[in-house]
Amino acid sequence: MRDFQFPGRSPLRVTEAAASTSHPLATTAAIETLKAGGNAIDAAIAAAAVLAVVEPQSTGIGGDGFMLYAPKGGGQVIAYNGSGRAPRRATVDWYLGQGFNAVPTYGVHAVTYPGLVDAWCRIHADHGSKPLDQLLQPAIRYAEEGYIVADRVAFDWAACAERFAAQANVDPVLFPGGRTPKAGEKMRDPRLAETLRKIAKQGRDGFYKGSVAEDIVSHLQGLGGLHEMEDFAATAGDYVEPISSTYRGAEIFQMPPNNQGITALLMLNILGGFDLGKLDPLSAERLHLEIEAGRLAYRDRNALLGDPRHGAIKSQEMLAKGHADQLRAAIQRDRAMTDLPAATLEHSDTVYLCVVDRDRNAVSLINSTYHSFGSGVVAPKSGVILQNRGSSFRLDPKHPNAIAPGKRPMHTIMPGMAVKDGRVWMPYGVMGGDYQPFGHVHLLTNIIDFGMDPQAALDCGRVFYDFGNVEVERGIPAAAADGLKQRGHAVVEAPEPLGGGQAIQIDHQSGTLTAGSDPRKDGCALGY
Repeated sequence: MRDFQFPGRSPLRVTEAAASTSHPLATTAAIETLKAGGNAIDAAIAAAAVLAVVEPQSTGIGGDGFMLYAPKGGGQVIAYNGSGRAPRRATVDWYLGQGFNAVPTYGVHAVTYPGLVDAWCRIHADHGSKPLDQLLQPAIRYAEEGYIVADRVAFDWAACAERFAAQANVDPVLFPGGRTPKAGEKMRDPRLAETLRKIAKQGRDGFYKGSVAEDIVSHLQGLGGLHEMEDFAATAGDYVEPISSTYRGAEIFQMPPNNQGITALLMLNILGGFDLGKLDPLSAERLHLEIEAGRLAYRDRNALLGDPRHGAIKSQEMLAKGHADQLRAAIQRDRAMTDLPAATLEHSDTVYLCVVDRDRNAVSLINSTYHSFGSGVVAPKSGVILQNRGSSFRLDPKHPNAIAPGKRPMHTIMPGMAVKDGRVWMPYGVMGGDYQPFGHVHLLTNIIDFGMDPQAALDCGRVFYDFGNVEVERGIPAAAADGLKQRGHAVVEAPEPLGGGQAIQIDHQSGTLTAGSDPRKDGCALGY
């Protein structure tokens, strides 16, 4: 139980249904959908669509999405990969011939085809119950009539001001008068409202064909992009087999590559050899072990992950317990490793949400345009912000994540799902680009090893190994930070909050749901 004399919030505790998102308007849309008879899939799509309007820096219909879904409270987990691909004319030789030594972080040459709308439409057709038109109405209303800019959204928006100020043609709707909106200001985008109406009426064809697709592709081509209408129309996601590993009696499910979810599983496999529960959760020793496990797992991620359709990915070998044993042997409890290359990591903006309905259908859904406002390219008539997910590709032709025609990039956004005793236990996720495997592991070990409820586990201070430094949030005690320094870590204050997350824990025996929502975002968990 938390100390009620300190700031914080209690977890949500309900019996019927719960939703947790990074924005109160999205959580409300999910709950209203559930109360109107929709299921967890319906509620998740309604919430995701609202987030695509009210958190434009983090997500949008010009991005990608992934879903894990456990129907009817069982232990079967269904995975859907809604990530887009590179243009068919995109090759390593083309980029090198243009003088690039890396895929640009921003701009037209970082844009991959957006897979999110196709994902919504496919999972709705297969698992939803309410008409898509009905589910998109809240998002359409906020885009048309306006929404109030929330505080964290304003914080992220303002952080982009310098980058967009350098652009010749800044989108006038997103940056009115060339400035960023303040918290409490009302924003609207009628262009996006009309685009969502077309999707509501025509499904995926309203986005991937016709005027919206023409607006997007013609704009990209005008900027020198390799994108084509035929490729855009053919964009489609896939059901895939999820990957999993066990951690102290729980089976943890993740998306397979091209997703980085395997990184979190590898970290858990390494940490499973330490008795974390005997340590203080905010001690230097616990955090040091987490950091070192992350450094080892990220080394494997950076070297081995890519699109399995374009080359074998050694997932089974990476998840073998013997591999974790070998990696764990390199960790010293009192000293940071010195023989690892610094990981090349970047922060990004993403939205994650989870929903559990009265039938215990559980949805774990994540959406993103990658960096804040994605590539910075906005289709002028439709208001679609295009993602910069292509910047994850490499230009080394021998690397498994080398750019190639129709290839998916290594993807950072990763929904999570935990199963216990053959029944779904918890949909969960932590946002934050490359931070996400760290975030998943920190959240899960907080709950499993230290007995925290979902809200307390999300509130707990975080650290992240980034560019050779250990970023430490202000919620980490000074003694723990000093202890990390004594172990040889280069400790710096985190320049911004590390990620954000949501989780809903299911107790099948008592019939209760316990949910939390990260205080690093504007959102909340609601239920009934």
